[in-house]
Amino acid sequence: MTREVVLAIDEGTTNSKAVFVDASGAIVASGSAPVPTLHPRSGWVEQDAADIWTATLAAIAACTARMPDARIVALGISNQRESILIWDRGTGQPLGPVVTWQCRRTSDACDALRRAGHEPDVLARTGLPLDPMFPPTKAAWLLENHGGGAADICIGTVDSWLIWNLSGGRVHATDRSNAARTQLFDLARGCWDADLCALFGVDIARLPQVRDSAHVFGETRGAGGLPDGIPIASAIGDSHAALFGHGATRGGDGKITFGTGSSVMTTIPEFVPPPGGITTTIAWSLDGRSTYALEGNILVSASIFPWTAAMLGLPGVDALLDLAQSVEDAGGVHLVPAHVGLGSPHWDAAARGTIGGLSFGSGPAHVARAAADSLAHQVADVCEAMSESGEGGGRLFVDGGPSANRFLMHLVADALGRPVTPCRDTGTSALGAAHLAGLATGFWPDLDALATLAGHGDPCEPTRDPDENRAARHAWREAVARTTLHLS
Repeated sequence: MTREVVLAIDEGTTNSKAVFVDASGAIVASGSAPVPTLHPRSGWVEQDAADIWTATLAAIAACTARMPDARIVALGISNQRESILIWDRGTGQPLGPVVTWQCRRTSDACDALRRAGHEPDVLARTGLPLDPMFPPTKAAWLLENHGGGAADICIGTVDSWLIWNLSGGRVHATDRSNAARTQLFDLARGCWDADLCALFGVDIARLPQVRDSAHVFGETRGAGGLPDGIPIASAIGDSHAALFGHGATRGGDGKITFGTGSSVMTTIPEFVPPPGGITTTIAWSLDGRSTYALEGNILVSASIFPWTAAMLGLPGVDALLDLAQSVEDAGGVHLVPAHVGLGSPHWDAAARGTIGGLSFGSGPAHVARAAADSLAHQVADVCEAMSESGEGGGRLFVDGGPSANRFLMHLVADALGRPVTPCRDTGTSALGAAHLAGLATGFWPDLDALATLAGHGDPCEPTRDPDENRAARHAWREAVARTTLHLS
């Protein structure tokens, strides 16, 4: 029996996923494929645009194979953010690599712009600091190093690349949530900013059209095994998609998405310049209206676990977390995962990871516990910075792979001193993209209908004594301070 579904593509940093979501809001089939990442120099992180497209098609094929009788009525996209690429509009071929959000190759360019006094104006217009995580200096690097041979170039984030390929090269577009992360988009006016484009050396004519997050961008044409004519009906950054997938539409609602890095986001009623160390962004846009949010971006989050497991000679992340739980605490050991710098609220591109507080009583279990603790402490750093602005205080949801681990989520609740509520399905970004695509095509009639679809598990409540938590947070801040003390 044929079942109508929405196909959601969730293109992440390490893999592409595809899911089918039925009218009840349930994920009824899924598939995934890995996306290789390259590190050609220290601090440089890049991917191949062709690999991203190939992995996306493979994920769709795997999902379809699990439910071949499904009829896809709409397609939505959730994507890794701040990664940028350029391609030839005539041939559709990528020019150079995808320079990912983790890449630090343009640190010097950001420093030069900061020294020239441009950061206050950039922050006021875009809500984002001058940091190599954000795309404009990377776009300029791509144009300078790989754009010389093409007469007509498209500049885009990963959602734009997927929309281009899904539509057979007919549509070059993005949504407001992704545009808001390019540092070329004026959040208050809701448009590309000609002055910012001139500052960064990016031709505004090469940027994509900007649409609502729930919008029919076009239809599929010649996209691998997909039938032609499927509406491409949503695009949204993965962290924003997770917030929407939680049904976090009340003012002050927030979520933490755990992944390679992590994103902490809470909705706010209108655009405001961000408090120190935090960014302001567009969470999503519907019917021409943007919902704004404060966000803190953590550069290295769950990705510290496989690294630490390998360093300790353990077979994998499960073994690492089992070892972490074998001790009551980290015994004074702190692991600050600044392997590609520190993100929010510190924004120190030159910082590098440290393991400190070692004694002769320290063992592998304490290092493992310190890695687990780092996930919680970094989130608490961001939430504390947000609380200084007076925003937040609503429900706080968690998603991403680590959110299924109750041990880790109790560490997070303890560090925050407040409960966190996981989604029953860790693929909340895909659900958010599906919900938006279904909303754009009438598969679900309105936000009230979507609100009935969100499913959450039992909250993780804090159990640590408040005085003990204050001492733990103080010790963590001292460890971070040592990490940011750069010695020549």
